[in-house]
Amino acid sequence: MGFGGSYPGSSLPDAPGPGDPKKEPNFVKEAFNIQYNWIALGASAAFAVVTGTVVPLALAGGLELMYLAVVSQHPRFQRLVRSWKFAEEQKQHEQKLTEMLRSLPPDMQGRYVKLAEVCRSIRGNYSQLTSTSQIFVQQMDSRLEGLLHGYARLLSAAFQQRQYVKTTDPDGIKKEIAALQQHMDSDPPRVQEINKKRVEILSKRMEKYQKILENRQVVDAQCSAVEDVLQLVRDQSVTMRDPQQVSDQLANLVHDVEQTEQTVQQVESIFSGLTPDMEGIMQDVGSSDSSSSSAQRTRIGS
Repeated sequence: MGFGGSYPGSSLPDAPGPGDPKKEPNFVKEAFNIQYNWIALGASAAFAVVTGTVVPLALAGGLELMYLAVVSQHPRFQRLVRSWKFAEEQKQHEQKLTEMLRSLPPDMQGRYVKLAEVCRSIRGNYSQLTSTSQIFVQQMDSRLEGLLHGYARLLSAAFQQRQYVKTTDPDGIKKEIAALQQHMDSDPPRVQEINKKRVEILSKRMEKYQKILENRQVVDAQCSAVEDVLQLVRDQSVTMRDPQQVSDQLANLVHDVEQTEQTVQQVESIFSGLTPDMEGIMQDVGSSDSSSSSAQRTRIGS
């Protein structure tokens, strides 16, 4: 199943978190970078070269400052710039979502497509409501889009967790820990120091494995919950004509998905400190090798 073309939900934005601040564009910069402004500046520079004086450049500079001051503050221009930025963000989100879905196995891609079709059915059932209900329909549509994108991110997390569990051997890690601990007392002091850090890292790997197993169950359950609720909403949309009630149902589901995504991120951040420990071991090994080499050179020199 390919995702090279268009498909339902391909233009979904990331669901913003509560109080997520939107950075305002630099309107002066946007006004300066308009193509016609560059053409005018280029024409002024060419005219200055032809006449051999700086008067055209001085006039152009003054007019440019007036242009930037007026245009950048005009509400209509600011709305236009915001629409450009929104379209650019939508395109970036579409590319990210496409890449995310392409990385998934066919069965997960199929789950996404099926859910996107459910969302399309819900939209279709509510598209013919009266104009007074359209504000709730638009709100519902926005939440459907956010849910689809959140669902795709959860599928991606589930796939990564599946791959991690498949490539990790917990029994092998346990055996390695036991072997290191068994010979710890008989090892030289320097080796003991290194092996203690190895045991610590291997223990963290086991802890991560258990956390991933637990988290995988949460993610799988949340994906199934999204599917069940949206299918229920689709069934209800055939007879229930209150889009506000549907929008409230979706709001609760969005909240649950966001909480699950936060759990995934927390699990990932817990184990972000493994690399410094590995660097410490490599430094210890390097210093041990250097000490051994120095001692050997000393013995050879004497």
